[in-house]
Amino acid sequence: MNQASGPLATRRFQQQPRPRLSGRPRLHRAWFVAAVTFVTIIGAASFASLPGLLIDPLNREFGWSHGTIGIAVSANLALYGLAAPFAAALMDRFGIRQVVAVALTVISLGAVLTVWMTTAWQLVLYWGVLVGLGSGSMALAFAATVTNRWFVAKRGLVTGVLTAASASGQLIFLPVLSWLVVHHGWRPAAITVSLAALAVVPLVWILLRDHPADVGQTAYGATEFIPKPPPLTGAARRTVGVLLSAARTGPFWLLAGTFAICGATTNGLVKTHFVPAAHDHGMPVTAAASLLALIGVFDVVGTVASGWFTDRFDSRRLLAVYYALRGISLFLLPMLLAPSVHPPMFFFIIFYGLDWVATVPPTIALCREHYGEDSAIVFGWVMASHQVGAALVAYIGGVVRDVFGSYDVIWYASGAMCAAAALMALVLRPGAGGAVSTEALADAVG
Repeated sequence: MNQASGPLATRRFQQQPRPRLSGRPRLHRAWFVAAVTFVTIIGAASFASLPGLLIDPLNREFGWSHGTIGIAVSANLALYGLAAPFAAALMDRFGIRQVVAVALTVISLGAVLTVWMTTAWQLVLYWGVLVGLGSGSMALAFAATVTNRWFVAKRGLVTGVLTAASASGQLIFLPVLSWLVVHHGWRPAAITVSLAALAVVPLVWILLRDHPADVGQTAYGATEFIPKPPPLTGAARRTVGVLLSAARTGPFWLLAGTFAICGATTNGLVKTHFVPAAHDHGMPVTAAASLLALIGVFDVVGTVASGWFTDRFDSRRLLAVYYALRGISLFLLPMLLAPSVHPPMFFFIIFYGLDWVATVPPTIALCREHYGEDSAIVFGWVMASHQVGAALVAYIGGVVRDVFGSYDVIWYASGAMCAAAALMALVLRPGAGGAVSTEALADAVG
């Protein structure tokens, strides 16, 4: 549970509902909160489906190079990650509902403003900055915060399901958005994304609750009622303090390094460049987008299964296996791209889809194992490294395509990085259940 630490622990808890002794619903309220979180992340995932679809249309309409467009994608991905740890702290201060509702509104605003852009800096501002900050404020750190507050049992499974929500959003929106881009242009696609994000806001405001104590319940699987902690002030200061304290430990750098490679080889590489790379080989955009959506189908299966495995097996070994298999698939991809879809490509899609974000549940579990009550914020910083890795490869991939006329070099380099990530995961040692102590945090923030 996210509770106050250090001096905050001495504060008196605010008045709140006491647990109900009878008449409890058969289905725990935590599952309703998880369901709303799932739908919310799907709505936010819609904009993440667009980058790979818009590279060629923007190149044709404005004459912007792949590298120039890659700068906007990189800004989006980097801010997506850098906003996450601060968002986790803001949720402790203002509540989950308020932060998520504002984030969805910012995403909607950024998406609709792109319709009127005429220069590359506007693409960077609207698509990169606004949407990056909005989506980062309610990404995987949002899922980690909900899981930590509402669940004690089945945390791995719930993490897997919520992580799969982004893949489900990709599955839902990619075919629709690709059809819109091909038949009506990229602007209707951007408007569709804006409306999808905005439509989720009322659902969040009405149904989402910040803490089990708000409805007089215990967390799912908890044996005793825990009052809601008072709001934590100094969100930015606390977020930076947790980073400084965690950065003194080896596991943080290993987790951040492996997750940077995870982001580089998923959001940065495949999600951004798979469609234009397939199109380079003569494959229609709609067919390539459908393949990317199919990755989302198997991603849901793989991520939920990974959550189940995380509850039962060593997270370090799971990560090593996931990264090794991903590296092998990336080495093989250049040989599979062709004008039409052949059976070997389906094997890649299934294989890569199962492994897409299967790394998230064991990574969150390792953060919880090593950093205890600060694990959501630590994971936010680990998530930041994920997006920085994605941002670098999104840009580098575009430059490689401009220079060599092909993406082959970046596919092979990413496969090698996955091999390195597998070795880094094996180096991790078991955690002691909270490496970031209260005293260390107090020292870090001065």
